[in-house]
Amino acid sequence: MLGGMTVRDEHAIPAIVAEGLVKRYGETTALGGVDLRIPAGTVFGLLGPNGAGKTTTVRVLATLIRPDAGTALVGGYDVHRDAHRVRQLVGLTGQYASVDEMLTGTENLVMIGRLLGLSRREAKARAAELLAEFRLTDAASRPAKTYSGGMRRRLDLAASLVGRPRLLFLDEPTTGLDPRSRNEMWDVVRDLVGVHGVTVLLTTQYLEEADQLADEIAVVDHGRIIAQGSPDALKKQTGAQTLAVRPVDAADTGLVETTVAEILGAAPEVSGTLISAQVTDPAVLPAIVRRLDDAGVTVGEITLRSSSLDEVFLSLTGHPAEDPSTTSANPTDIDADATGDDDPTARIPAATRS
Repeated sequence: MLGGMTVRDEHAIPAIVAEGLVKRYGETTALGGVDLRIPAGTVFGLLGPNGAGKTTTVRVLATLIRPDAGTALVGGYDVHRDAHRVRQLVGLTGQYASVDEMLTGTENLVMIGRLLGLSRREAKARAAELLAEFRLTDAASRPAKTYSGGMRRRLDLAASLVGRPRLLFLDEPTTGLDPRSRNEMWDVVRDLVGVHGVTVLLTTQYLEEADQLADEIAVVDHGRIIAQGSPDALKKQTGAQTLAVRPVDAADTGLVETTVAEILGAAPEVSGTLISAQVTDPAVLPAIVRRLDDAGVTVGEITLRSSSLDEVFLSLTGHPAEDPSTTSANPTDIDADATGDDDPTARIPAATRS
């Protein structure tokens, strides 16, 4: 059993309660009053662009930095007064792999176990258990530098679980991974929560990732939470649906565009032969169908669906979410720079620090 944990009655107590968290760096406000209440045994997603304050929030909750104002309880312990107790409860996997590339998979996990106070025998047993759980047994004796990106991330996650944490911080854990490796990581997260009762705080820029994993999502922008709720609730928050129409004959694209614009009173988006637009009244759908039928246009596709998280994000922030696979590092990014991302202690499981 991974971590040896089961869902317990303690899950009735919130895993995290934060009120009014503020963190400033000079004139830059990284956090402008963040409130969180995260139930135990769930996945809570912090969604936002680079510099929004996601990583800063994680570092405050993981006791890596102190807030300038506000309070936070993790597992019932104050992150400032009881920091040592919080560290015994949590694990942290950052944006970059924290493993030593020169050590083997086994050596990396044994080292973490020894730092946590396990005997050599206990550390080796725990390492073997985790390597098997993460399908890394065949690579256990190989240096981590020979691992693929997905294997390194799995080893990194295994390292954060050596101490059997009750709460796991995953800070953009799938950045840079290929789709297959990303899906494997998603399965691991689901197993941690659904089978072993671990609480996961996930930060991500991948809208699909938040939609797939999170029970609840908080959208963060400029250091503040601007919306919060389940993925479905956030999708309904805009009050709009997306209409998509594609004619069979590409020559009719212009006519479809004009028809949709006239009925909706706003210009739709055109991508090839697909015309799409936001609508708030579903009654427009039969009206468009009748108008196109009267005009002799044969429609190959017409759908009316709920808003996606991407569209919700655009509605809330005024700009689309960034794609981490194409976004280069920003030297002025609050999350990456001002909070001290070059500190090597920020890249090892929080539970290993005293």
